[in-house]
Amino acid sequence: MNLSAAEEESEKEIHIPADIDWQMLDKSKFFVLGAALFSGVSATLYPIVLLKTRQQVAQSEVPCVRTAFTIVRHEGFRALYRGFGTSLTGTIPARALYMGALEVTKSNVGSATVQLGFSEPTAAAIANAMAGLSAAMAAQLVWTPVDVVSQRLMVQGACHGPSNSGVSSNASACKYLNGIDAFRKILKTDGLRGLYRGFGISILTYAPSNAVWWASYSVAQRVVWDGIGCYYYKKDGQSNENGSNAIKPDSKMVMAVQGVSAAMAGGVSALITTPLDTIKTRLQVLDSEENGRRGPTIGQTIRNLVKEGGWMACYRGLGPRWASMSMSATTMITTYEFLKRLSAKNQDGLR
Repeated sequence: MNLSAAEEESEKEIHIPADIDWQMLDKSKFFVLGAALFSGVSATLYPIVLLKTRQQVAQSEVPCVRTAFTIVRHEGFRALYRGFGTSLTGTIPARALYMGALEVTKSNVGSATVQLGFSEPTAAAIANAMAGLSAAMAAQLVWTPVDVVSQRLMVQGACHGPSNSGVSSNASACKYLNGIDAFRKILKTDGLRGLYRGFGISILTYAPSNAVWWASYSVAQRVVWDGIGCYYYKKDGQSNENGSNAIKPDSKMVMAVQGVSAAMAGGVSALITTPLDTIKTRLQVLDSEENGRRGPTIGQTIRNLVKEGGWMACYRGLGPRWASMSMSATTMITTYEFLKRLSAKNQDGLR
């Protein structure tokens, strides 16, 4: 049985639940429940993000586990959540912008690409890619200042405490009491530009990354479902006990496929975009010897990284970032799909 035949057969066999588009959602429920659900997800994954940030601003390679134990021993467990309040405050409006832009773009582009004559799988991949691109760009308007403040707080303990494990001497010398204090001091010292340090490279990092992720997620889902279809086709000898090729996956199977597809897409995105993320983090956190209080340029940042550890220094924090993106992607997409089903206007039509 060739691949095309397998795909045709798997499409006949598996009745995948229909996607829920923007028009089908109760918007107030969607945003309120979304804020609560994603706040919980962010709290779970935040320590990994902090470890990734500490590794990216270090002057030398430090194992992730060693970094974690050093932080807990010298700064306490609460240090793993330094800056979380600021991050969470910004996550809610940023996530609302992200989800709104994502669903509106996906719905409109999906309809337009189908009308242009694209096949359904191709139209879905294009719509997902464009939705991820627009969602990332919209969210960065809010997220970049929040990211700058929260990352300054993340590395503060490493700069001023006994757990300093090779953190760059160019890390901001300011001491911040909390997120509001950090916001005021950055604004006073560096102006609005200080809060938007790394905005350009954030767009270059997250916009393509989101486009790649959502397109990869769409393709990965289809590949996984095709594989499941082929498995059942071979197992049941082209038909099940009732003589029908139809397979209706339960909610557990649907969630499992979504989770596996999301992890695959997250791993690919992490591998591609980690160098840009490392540069972005350093731009947002470190000051420059050449420029004084002003942030370093992209060129200076790259030269410093190469001087410290060669080109592979651009991949510092890849381990925790890979883990963070894969776990985050799996958790986020299953939560997101669950949220959409909870927020659908017509619950009976989903069964």
